[in-house]
Amino acid sequence: MTFRTSAPVPPLILDDVRGAQKMLSGVVKTTGMAGSRHLSSLVGAPVHLKCENLQRTGSFKLRGAYVRIAGLSPVERAAGVVAASAGNHAQGVALASSLLGVRSTVFMPVGAPLPKVAATREYGAEVRLHGQVVDETLAAAQEHAERTGAVFIHPFDHPDIIAGQGTVGLEILEQCPEVRTIVVGVGGGGLVAGIAVAVKALRPDVRIVGVQAAGAAGYPPSLAAGHPVALDSVQTMADGIKVGRPGDIPFGLVRELVDEVRTVTEDELSSALLLCLERAKMVVEPAGASPVAALLSDPGAFHGPVVAVLSGGNVDPLLTQRILTHGMAVGGRYLSLRLRLTDRPGALAALLSTLSLADANVLDVSHVRTDPRLGLTEAEVELHLETQGRDHCVEVAEALREAGYRVMG
Repeated sequence: MTFRTSAPVPPLILDDVRGAQKMLSGVVKTTGMAGSRHLSSLVGAPVHLKCENLQRTGSFKLRGAYVRIAGLSPVERAAGVVAASAGNHAQGVALASSLLGVRSTVFMPVGAPLPKVAATREYGAEVRLHGQVVDETLAAAQEHAERTGAVFIHPFDHPDIIAGQGTVGLEILEQCPEVRTIVVGVGGGGLVAGIAVAVKALRPDVRIVGVQAAGAAGYPPSLAAGHPVALDSVQTMADGIKVGRPGDIPFGLVRELVDEVRTVTEDELSSALLLCLERAKMVVEPAGASPVAALLSDPGAFHGPVVAVLSGGNVDPLLTQRILTHGMAVGGRYLSLRLRLTDRPGALAALLSTLSLADANVLDVSHVRTDPRLGLTEAEVELHLETQGRDHCVEVAEALREAGYRVMG
């Protein structure tokens, strides 16, 4: 879906992004660019990964937070800053504040992952846990700002934030001057808007593609309506782009400068995260893997060279375990089936031998003899197997049938 209008562009230009880049010199890393042979073979053109997951604090968020806080007046700095976030923005604000000598308070949801809470505290912020959902946390942070005079640091809806995030775009053009398409995950829109401001000013021919999780895709209906539209609900594992309403300032820039906004499913996000880990050796959070998910879902839609921005790598280990397991299941790497066999000594051993010959790794076996549906001499076995992919799943099932087993799915 392509969106272009004649609406005026909000007041943010290339010079703002260049000024942010100078301000960030020595503060943020110029993150590396890694080639991906696997994605390149799928797309049919070079694909590069812009590794913001290796940025300080583990995401791009430090860029915008530092520029925003550095731009405060002495009086504003003395009042301190406050933010609300479940993770990446919290850490960016905490570190930026510490570097600039500004007191920071960060409100986080009660259920925020413990590693993210601990990291935010270690970067120097006072962390307050409040609310079960981000909306409640946000309300608490805004109330704190009104009560204390602290400056509220919005995660995406401010020109300084967007200018800071746009420095990613300048780095991309420096590192990959031949780029034709840049793919970026989108939540509120600060990152993609900033990249678009920088890139379109210097290379208007470069195509900018935003990617949202299908369960938190506020931009397609907003762009269709011509103004930001709030979603009734948001459901996605990708916390970094789990935003129910586009920001006003990013929306205007996205509407004017971004060529396309796509959506990806939870299954596609899981597969992308697994690919990043296995093939690129990159620990990436679901939001950071969203550009890769878009490439995997429709590789022929992207003209290369392509740069996919891995926006962050702050993912809870427990969530990673669940996502990777799900990604392997989606990719046909797990096979669950039931079969019946004659209940006699050595029958189970013979079954396992057949599976061994088929190169299937047995993860779990459940052996039932007492079900009234079974015949007097029958037993039912439920198997959970690790396989090498969908084709191998078919081969394993066929090997069992050829050995005389009744496979029931």
